[in-house]
Amino acid sequence: MSKVTTIESKVCVAGVDLNGLMQVLSKHLYSTPMVALRELVQNAHDSIVRRRIEQPSWLDKGRITVIGDRQNKQVRIIDTGAGLTEYEIHTFLATVGVGYTRQLRQKDDETGLIGMFGLGFLSAFVLAKQVTLITTSYQSTGQTWCYRSANAEQYTVTESEPRHVVGTEIILDLKDEFLFLSTQESLNKILGRYCILLNEPIYINDAKEAINPESPPWRKKREDVVVHPLQEQRQCLSFAARFEQNFEPICTFPVIPDEQTDVIGMLWVQDGATYGTSDNRNLSIFLRGMLLDDDARDLLPSWAGFIGGVIESNRLIPTASREDLQKDANYYAVQHALNESLINGLATIAAKQPEVWRRILKRHNEALLGASLCDERLFQLLMDTIKIPTSQGDLTAQALVSSHTIHVMLGSHGGFEDTLFRALQVPVALGDRYAVVPFLRRYTLAKKYKLIELGTEKGNQHLFSLADLPANDMEWLTKVLADGEDIVIARFMPIELPFVVVIDREAELKKRLEEDETDKKISQAALRLARQFTAQITKTSMVKLYINLNNQAIIELLQAFHASNPQVEGAVKLLKSLKIIMSGRDNQNQALNLNQALIDFTQAVQIILKLS
Repeated sequence: MSKVTTIESKVCVAGVDLNGLMQVLSKHLYSTPMVALRELVQNAHDSIVRRRIEQPSWLDKGRITVIGDRQNKQVRIIDTGAGLTEYEIHTFLATVGVGYTRQLRQKDDETGLIGMFGLGFLSAFVLAKQVTLITTSYQSTGQTWCYRSANAEQYTVTESEPRHVVGTEIILDLKDEFLFLSTQESLNKILGRYCILLNEPIYINDAKEAINPESPPWRKKREDVVVHPLQEQRQCLSFAARFEQNFEPICTFPVIPDEQTDVIGMLWVQDGATYGTSDNRNLSIFLRGMLLDDDARDLLPSWAGFIGGVIESNRLIPTASREDLQKDANYYAVQHALNESLINGLATIAAKQPEVWRRILKRHNEALLGASLCDERLFQLLMDTIKIPTSQGDLTAQALVSSHTIHVMLGSHGGFEDTLFRALQVPVALGDRYAVVPFLRRYTLAKKYKLIELGTEKGNQHLFSLADLPANDMEWLTKVLADGEDIVIARFMPIELPFVVVIDREAELKKRLEEDETDKKISQAALRLARQFTAQITKTSMVKLYINLNNQAIIELLQAFHASNPQVEGAVKLLKSLKIIMSGRDNQNQALNLNQALIDFTQAVQIILKLS
């Protein structure tokens, strides 16, 4: 005869409203209700592990089968685990927050058991309008129990016909909104994502091959499987490609446990090109073989925007949803371990796989330029090979050195600095590009070179040697050549350049911060710091016209002025047009119209031709 037990859980004694708890589970605890399917497969996994612990004589291979029954609107999860006695159903299955798995883990946390919070079975009610559990315990193989409930608050336990097969079957009568879970495609996608590293094989429907058929590369090493290095590289790249959704992995390197953490796995470099601010980090974390989080990018260094990875750990502590991690000492130990693995891995690739290293540098040069400032080892690794954007294309820092000096322009490409150094035929670094200035400051300090930051008062002092002219000459030059710029008489190279319009980049920054409406988007703290710097800049003019007394055209222009030469008007018009054309993007004065300059240039040529 069947024995029927009807129980109404009086969990309200502990102050728990099960209906409210189900709302938390379904709408707040799990980021997606599909995670509930993971919880049930995890329970099946733990049941098999438990059986191995408590029944040492059982040496069979465990098995988990998940069946989608579209016709009957069901999903069934079947395992060959330890099963449950009637007492265990009441004590552990139907009691909120009480789990037998947790008790076992408290005795020995190295068992491979996953469960911790005693909430896993409740997740079934997120998906199902009725849950049925049929179970036979290894402790009493002649008894089979059937648990059935529609809301987890009231349930029945019925003794059924013995099936003499140890294990448990859970039947979910799916809610309408989750009927898609009964398709093989959905089951493959969800469980293939969450359960790929579980040791116990998982089969979908009548598939002959498990969704988790082989161990990841790092486990094979622990199993003393001897693999040729080239074959190992191919296996690692193939494994990484299963997790890297958007890019092809270029290379991989291992994450190895140390004294501080048990984290193990692999990281890889993505093949897609990046900018300095690109963030394509992705990291999948498996806790005891079960996917915990596939977007744990914060565990990777912020500079590693081109890195993906898969890791697993038994020490990380999940939140109740097991979709995030508690940020404790273990979390930060893993964060440190990944940083070290990444730096060591890049160094190894650079030393042993130069062709791969060249690909990495080509695709992630700008990101690595910024990364080199985050760790001295990275800086040493990259300082002689990383490329710097310059007025002559991307060059190594060493290629920028001229007479033990490197020049960097703080303004945008096309400014006076570009004009000046194009005339000198010397490359100049583009300081408005990502990480260029701080990298060159560090580089020149390490190499004992001089860095001249063009556009600053100090930097300009290295370029221009100040000279004097009589007051009437200064007044005349200002009148005929200046358009609001301050005239500065100097001597500089190359002598072929008659003058150059120089923007004071520090004053330009001050003006931009004071006038730009986007100030409102800057945090007040950051804005205060910026203004503390710019408050020290008291320049009244941002633009100076440096006139080169070494230039023959300027010398003869002054001689023509003194001699009242009638051709001086044409020469002035020609030089002033040249100034406007040369000033390019540094043309801050709206009066300096390029079209008018071209007209004046043409007229000046005509005047000269007529006079000749």
